[in-house]
Amino acid sequence: MFNLNGTAPRCEHLDQIQPVVPRSQGCPECQTRANDWTGLLICLTCGWVACSDSSPGQHSKGHYEETDHPLAAGTGPGKRWRWCYVHQRLV
Repeated sequence: MFNLNGTAPRCEHLDQIQPVVPRSQGCPECQTRANDWTGLLICLTCGWVACSDSSPGQHSKGHYEETDHPLAAGTGPGKRWRWCYVHQRLV
């Protein structure tokens, strides 16, 4: 089985994951400003959807900085990865 953590210790934030429902279908901040995004992430703490760090707005990172919600996941078909903002790595 492929381990996204590599040789790094297991991320303890994975123990905090609860089922979440996406709170929107796009990045609300980008939609308000009529900006485009390159990808979307969902917060695995509260379900907030925001643009990825590869998007100009980086609103998912901003959500983490405001809330300390540590984990986000890629959205869309085939997106099965999770990112820990605390550890700055895939988990």
